[in-house]
Amino acid sequence: MPVVFERPTLMQRTLPWFQGFDGPLAFAVFMLAGAGLLTMYSSGYDHGTRFMDHGRNMLIAGFIMFVVAQVPPQRLMSLAVPLYVLGVSLLIAVAIFGITKKGARRWINVGIVIQPSEILKIAMPLMLAWWFQKREGQLRPLDFLVAGMLLALPVGLIMKQPDLGTSLLVLAAGLSVIFFAGLSWKLILPPVALGLVGVLLLVIFEPELCAAGVDWPLLHGYQQQRVCTLLDPWRDPLGKGFHIIQGMIAIGSGGVLGKGFMQGTQTHLEFIPERTTDFIFAAYSEEFGLLGNLFLLGAFLFLVLRCLAIALDAPTLFARLLAGAITMIFFTYAFVNMGMVSGILPVVGVPLPFISYGGTAMVTLGLALGMMMSIAKSKRLIQT
Repeated sequence: MPVVFERPTLMQRTLPWFQGFDGPLAFAVFMLAGAGLLTMYSSGYDHGTRFMDHGRNMLIAGFIMFVVAQVPPQRLMSLAVPLYVLGVSLLIAVAIFGITKKGARRWINVGIVIQPSEILKIAMPLMLAWWFQKREGQLRPLDFLVAGMLLALPVGLIMKQPDLGTSLLVLAAGLSVIFFAGLSWKLILPPVALGLVGVLLLVIFEPELCAAGVDWPLLHGYQQQRVCTLLDPWRDPLGKGFHIIQGMIAIGSGGVLGKGFMQGTQTHLEFIPERTTDFIFAAYSEEFGLLGNLFLLGAFLFLVLRCLAIALDAPTLFARLLAGAITMIFFTYAFVNMGMVSGILPVVGVPLPFISYGGTAMVTLGLALGMMMSIAKSKRLIQT
């Protein structure tokens, strides 16, 4: 008697693609994306097609996330070295014959104009996670030194462009991998202590340093001005301090409940500079107030905690380190952006994840989320 096989339905064939998706993580991203669309509609309604473009960027990022989520972590690990070499090679090419805009050489034309430093946001944690996976069980101090050199090369090239914001993000992602790999606290505490002493000295001697115009080591002139402006934005309220002052005014004017959707005066009277990109948090705070900020902080906190849970349950050292680094990327994005808009950190070009306008940043977030989904999916496949 012939055996008859039932042909699986379309639902049965496509369901495995979605079964690996982490529900809580997807929920957190959905809530943040919804807040981003609402804020972009209000703050960007007179910016041409900003709202439509923001929605399109989200769809592209969602598609990238879906595709990358189907790639197992072992395949992602095989891309680490080629992607890192490509990114560093492009950074060197930018330093030699890159395109200069507004005093910064960050772009290169390879048929299309791209910003290679964005590649390193993902390539750097991939590379370091690969490095420590290959040395699992036999780590030596020399391995951490090599990892530090692998990190220092692209960070130095990005700072030279100059691009302080991106270099901080790449540095944070790389250092998180090194820390999670087991770097001793004896090596961590001395530079942290030196950094705290440096900040204290800066606060004490800031008036003299800023007034004298002394060149600071490792910082460009405009970066020095940003630090001086952070410590005293009222020194130049209509010039360099304008961004910080208007951001703080908008946040404070929102009160507890906010002025209401589409009712932000600081936003719609165009007092907030870059209100659809770097300073969109000020526009959001003005219209949704303290309660809206608590919702946003809660959503980001839930996102970070869920990513940490995925990292802890990851099946391999590579997956754990990569997931930990991606978690740090999300945290650094949100903390630095909210900090600079609130006047507690210098102004740097760091967008607010899922809220700020920007196609490149949204694609990077989609890649990172896809990798997190892939790691979560691999754990579930092992369990079943």
